[in-house]
Amino acid sequence: MPPQARIAGMTPDKELITAATAWRHEFHRYPELLFDVDRTAARVADLLRSFGCDEVATGIGRSGVVAVIRGGTAPSSRTIGIRADMDALPILEATGLPYASAAHGQMHACGHDGHMAILLGAVRYLAAARAFSGTVVAIFQPAEEGGGGAKVMLEDGLFERFGIEEVYALHNMPGMEVGTFALSGDVMLAASDRFDIKVLGKGGHAARPHETIDPIMIANHVVSALQTIVARSVDPNDPVVLSVTSIHAGEAYNVIPSEVVLKGTARTLSETSRDKVESRVRAIANYVAKAFGAEVELDYRIGYPPTVNHPVQARILGDAAARVVGDAAVQRDMAPIMAAEDFSYMLKARPGAFIFMGNGMTVPLHHPEYDFNDRALPLGIALWVDLVTREQN
Repeated sequence: MPPQARIAGMTPDKELITAATAWRHEFHRYPELLFDVDRTAARVADLLRSFGCDEVATGIGRSGVVAVIRGGTAPSSRTIGIRADMDALPILEATGLPYASAAHGQMHACGHDGHMAILLGAVRYLAAARAFSGTVVAIFQPAEEGGGGAKVMLEDGLFERFGIEEVYALHNMPGMEVGTFALSGDVMLAASDRFDIKVLGKGGHAARPHETIDPIMIANHVVSALQTIVARSVDPNDPVVLSVTSIHAGEAYNVIPSEVVLKGTARTLSETSRDKVESRVRAIANYVAKAFGAEVELDYRIGYPPTVNHPVQARILGDAAARVVGDAAVQRDMAPIMAAEDFSYMLKARPGAFIFMGNGMTVPLHHPEYDFNDRALPLGIALWVDLVTREQN
């Protein structure tokens, strides 16, 4: 643990860190997917009740858990929310850890086990000390990994029901040293959209291609043409990533199939580029196919919006991080990355900020050998406690 780490000016309590580590390992051993986090949510709710929270609500946004902690110092009406995500990924774990996943084909490969343990540790400390004014709402969210759980919680009245005025979240980041944080006062992460393109041709015998409309050949032209969107259709100063990630067609050596299915994703940082990419994908798929006498069926699905920090709240969160690890260990102007996060929905609804916390030089997120770094737990707990005790007074 870096020597600068403090919780509200104190060295983190060893018993609290030991407990948080145990919770993290328990969550890691029993991963659950999307909204089906019944065991995880029940365990989180039981712990929150044992901490003496003023209110613990379950079933928010189908399976989310929310805890309310009211400060014990001078009265204040200010209410902030802090979010941790709960769901795991459909990945076969290959860590060999003693607390490795007990659910075959599922694992916490993105560190949500660590995010939960951090927020639980902060809540336990805050509920015991009450050394702040105002109210803190701890949000344990399901279905970040593609299910849009943040949006579902919002649609269930999360912010209105609990009076949340600002909202914050963190995410661990492999490749950043433990004891460092990074954020910006603007866009942090990309929008993420998905598309399916079905090229409908005319199948036939591979020995008589002139009697077919070969969808494989046409699909290859579509894939190549789609890459011109990034190269020629959008501003090079506004980053875009477009990837075709799946091509499926045919089964036999001597049969030209009648259709090909392409799948892919588009990542953008601005709504202008987002609209342009969708428009160009539709035009290219249709006109390329038509040029060869084929047709297409296109399903373009709008996903998570860009994750955009609010400048004031980014400064507040950056200051809290600096008090924990020192100003030199906090990057406040990081360049955005093209991954996506459904915390973006919360930032569209309320002022707030999202921050990365170093996980060390580990394998990347979503990797079968990934594991959250327990050395980061005290830093995350310290961040949330400092944010609350300094900013809520």
